[in-house]
Amino acid sequence: MLASVRRYVLVTKPRIIELLLVTTLPAMVVAARGWPGTWLVIATLVGGTLSAGSANALNNLVDRDVDRRMARTSARPTASDTVGPRGTLVLGLVLGVAGFAWLALFVNLVAALLATSAILFYVFVYTLGMKRRTSQAVVIGGAAGCVPVLTGWAAVTGGSLADVRPWLLFAIVFWWTPPHFWALAMKYRDDYAAGGLPMLPVTHGIAETTRQILLYSYLLFSVVLLYIAGGGVGWLFAVPAAGLTITWLMLAHRLRRSQTISDAMRLFHYSTVYLALIFIIAAVDAAVATPLLAG
Repeated sequence: MLASVRRYVLVTKPRIIELLLVTTLPAMVVAARGWPGTWLVIATLVGGTLSAGSANALNNLVDRDVDRRMARTSARPTASDTVGPRGTLVLGLVLGVAGFAWLALFVNLVAALLATSAILFYVFVYTLGMKRRTSQAVVIGGAAGCVPVLTGWAAVTGGSLADVRPWLLFAIVFWWTPPHFWALAMKYRDDYAAGGLPMLPVTHGIAETTRQILLYSYLLFSVVLLYIAGGGVGWLFAVPAAGLTITWLMLAHRLRRSQTISDAMRLFHYSTVYLALIFIIAAVDAAVATPLLAG
């Protein structure tokens, strides 16, 4: 029984869910300029977890043929048929409906619609529409992973997204996503080729991939600077965020020069820590700091 439950949990890709929730809670704290309330946090995170689990399960269902051809994904329950297509479909649909109903009932309708829109975008636009057709799928499809920021913000504001700050936080995740995944794709280039996925290192080679990683890294830096300038932040965010992003740029430049897998993985691992730290310091700053431009 426990083994069966574990397999179904793995279908929801819990490690990816953790990363999504790392952006949701800080966005809520920034929106509230402090702690938004324990019940609201719990309700939003539960609903977000259900919705993200739904998207990941449906993604695993659609991609099970590709996963079988790739060494790093061949052991997934859906690829190895330890969880069948019907069970995966039911799990994905139930989690999606439950996530919408939970958020609509305990948070608000806008948060519920945002979370569900992310599921639909991830499954239909990214997984079914783009993933097997273009190397830019990570860029456009990555928007689904940015929506938890808006969901968390809407949960606190009663559904309002009129403030510029949630959109700047959204943009940080959006421009973070391509270099993060392309760095990993460099290591698994042959695996993606075997799976028939047109990841950038497969379609355009390592040199072009490192060029694109560097370009998107500067786009990320520009958005962080915009957030510093227009997000009403204090020194507690501005200084560490600038330092963290400059370090990112140094790693991206190093990768551009060396074009090695070791430097790609160095950037990949740093990028995971980077996103968590950026959002944590944004939350801490919003709760305790004086804005840079305060009179």
